[in-house]
Parts: sequence; C-alpha cells; structure tokens
Amino acid sequence: MSGSGRALPGVHDSAAKGFQAGADAYERGRPGFPKDAIDALALGCGIAPGRRVVDLAAGTGKLTRQLIPYGSDLVAVEPVAGMRRVFAECIPAVPILDGTAEALPFPDTSVDAIVAAQAFHWFDPVSAPREIHRALRAGGALGLVWNDRDDGTPWVARLTEVMRPYRGDTPGYRTMQWRRGLDDGDLFSPLRRLEFRYEQEMTVDGLIDRVLSVSFMARLPDDERADVAEQLRRLAATDPALAGRGSFPLPYRTDVFICRATRSK
Repeated sequence: MSGSGRALPGVHDSAAKGFQAGADAYERGRPGFPKDAIDALALGCGIAPGRRVVDLAAGTGKLTRQLIPYGSDLVAVEPVAGMRRVFAECIPAVPILDGTAEALPFPDTSVDAIVAAQAFHWFDPVSAPREIHRALRAGGALGLVWNDRDDGTPWVARLTEVMRPYRGDTPGYRTMQWRRGLDDGDLFSPLRRLEFRYEQEMTVDGLIDRVLSVSFMARLPDDERADVAEQLRRLAATDPALAGRGSFPLPYRTDVFICRATRSK
C-alpha cells in the first residue's frame, strides 16, 4: 500500500485507511497488555530462546516489545505502511515485513509460534487459519490477545455509545465471528481462553488519542474527528467518575486464546 491509503488486497478498507491515517495516534493512545497475560501467552506458546516467533499484524509493536525479554527469534508482519513506519522507529532491532495473514512471507513449517494482538478479527476466518497452519511447524502454537473495554463501567459504556454510530461494517472482536475457521476445522486444537484484568491510566488527551486510533474513527474526515474529540471532552467534563480528574483509568478485560497446529491439512 502506498502512503495515500489506497486499499490493500485482503485488508479491510477500514483497516487499510484508518491505520494508515492513525498510526501515530495508535502508538500514543493504545495500551500494552498486562504482564500476567503476556507471561501466560509466552508459556502457552513456547515463546523462549531458540524459537522462531511471528507477531502477525503487529501494528506499531505494542505486543512485540513485550515479547522481546522472552528471548525468542522475533519477526513482525504488518500490511499497513504507516504502521510499519512507526514500528521501525520504535523497535529497530526487530525486522518487520510487509504481508497479511492470508499470504504470509514464510516457507511451509518454518515457524514455532504465531501471535496476533488486537488483530485476528480482521483476518479472513477461513483462509487465514489455513495459511497460518501452513507456516507453523507441526504442534506449533497460535496465540491471540485482545484488550476489550469494560462496558460494565458506566463511563466506558457512554464512551462506547459515542463510538457506535461510526462503526458501520467494521469487523470486531466481540462478534466472535473470527473463531469460525479455528472452531469448525481440524487444523488446530480447541481454543483455550484465559482472562485477565487491566487498566490503562490516561488523561483526556490520551483518551482522545485512544478513541481516534480505532480504525473506523481514524478514517473519518477532519471535521467529524474534531466533533468526536469535542464529545469526548464533554464526557470527561460531565461524567461524575471523570470530572475534575487529571488522569483516570480505562478498564479492560484482556483475553488470551491459545491453540496448537495439528498435522491435518
């Protein structure tokens, strides 16, 4: 994809345009992941010295940088040029390749684990698992991570309502449609799910970056983005949990899913 944000083959238009336009806001506004969740991911996927591990749809490297201490041979894959640019600036020691989940730049059975954070819902639910299975060694691991905002917190539910009118047909984690190719086929063992709690400490400006880094928000025209930012400022000024506070926590549930490649094709 060029810097103009033209559509990428196999990449949803919201992702191609939104993440190209919003790469810097993504790096500023998106959280990392709780350490206990990453420890569980590393243990479950065998992320350790001597292992070849791919961070798929790596974005600006939020997950990648947390995997570095585990000592594996890391390589990142990301289809959006703007995200690759920020990744390379932030994590120059880890190579990042252009590619998608449906067309991985690796030979057959060449990697020990593939992980994806905040990303698997963007992939084709049938062809992506097959391609991932092709690249994994027999018994290799697939690990998936999402931070999901806790809408049980009243002000977060209000935040979701601000965002909802802009979503359109953009894929999302909560639909669970991304599971189809993993649950229905014989390529992988059953998904194992682990849950963790997490909070991202932020300011009002940080909240604006967080929201405007979401794909379908990042691709909005400037005037609509400005309107969203104003709605968020009003929310922060009027909600009893936020008003008058210099900083506040945004709560999440972090979900980790792990499965293993079988020998079936």
